[in-house]
Amino acid sequence: IEIVDFLKQPRKYVAAGARIPKGVILYGPPGTGKTLIAKAVAGEANVPFFQTTGSSFEDTFVGVGARRVRELFEKARKSAPAIVFIDEIDSVAKKRGNSLNAVQDQTINQLLAELDGFETTSGVIVMAATNRLDTLDDAILRPGRFDRHISVNLPDIKEREQILRIHSRNKNLSTKVSLEDIARRTAGFSGAQLENTLNEAALLSVRENSPSIAMRHLDEAIDRVIAGPSRPNKVISEREREQIAYHEAGHALVGLYNPGVDVVQKITIVARGRAAGYTLQTPEKNENILQRKNDLLARVRVTLGGRAAEEIIYGVEEVTTGASNDFYKITNVVRAMVGSFGMTDVGLTQHIPTE
Repeated sequence: IEIVDFLKQPRKYVAAGARIPKGVILYGPPGTGKTLIAKAVAGEANVPFFQTTGSSFEDTFVGVGARRVRELFEKARKSAPAIVFIDEIDSVAKKRGNSLNAVQDQTINQLLAELDGFETTSGVIVMAATNRLDTLDDAILRPGRFDRHISVNLPDIKEREQILRIHSRNKNLSTKVSLEDIARRTAGFSGAQLENTLNEAALLSVRENSPSIAMRHLDEAIDRVIAGPSRPNKVISEREREQIAYHEAGHALVGLYNPGVDVVQKITIVARGRAAGYTLQTPEKNENILQRKNDLLARVRVTLGGRAAEEIIYGVEEVTTGASNDFYKITNVVRAMVGSFGMTDVGLTQHIPTE
């Protein structure tokens, strides 16, 4: 709303002695609607919208990226007031280390020059999006360039329900479908994934010649978004099927004895995508903004429950590769606990680099 008002009434802010922001960075996970927000701002302000990606400035030849930056901003100035939107800006404006890339360095410098060259009354505002704010060059982020850093997080349960209601307006849902229940079961989904869930459910209902989208279609759609379509023709031996079942049961059993972890909603050994099975867990109530140390340790225990079950039933020498993704997930959690959250004897400082 603030940016819209800047574009509509810049003189009001100049008269008050206020410096109008030149740049806004939207940061957050993929699919959360950063591009949609930028388009909505341009639409609300009724100004031209120039959209590009950071990768479009990249080139093997020195000077090409800088020229493309100049050309983009020249078009925006001629159409002012306007919004320039650079998606995935991190691909062109990453932190510059000791080993400078001449092409990247020249492109960043040209982008900085364009931002510095804007007058506060020019009517051009630059918006950019990134999944990783911490990877951007410090020169980009300083005041006077990208003044506003706006976090666009994954939606909580209420926001997911609202998003589902918006995307279901043109869908023929059964009266028995509960969007509140779907919102509860899709914790961690982005807006794009929620839209895709409803679309997948609609496709499934059409294939069945069903008069409406039922809960079974949404159940299958959620599974598809999480792990991919089922592979009913996948050949799995009885021994492997049994091991997969014990593995998934291990996750669920440990979850029952660890308060604070997400509630087990579903266990399946139906092969989907690259997964031979999976256990779906969702928060009992609203998702917590802050994570306690005990909660993180409980998550680690539950994640290791699958491998523990394999060792108990079959022995250490007969464990499978089924826990590889589990190890990947808990490694990230433990690294953060040690290196970022100060939850161990290592100390209250950050030790682990972001990359």
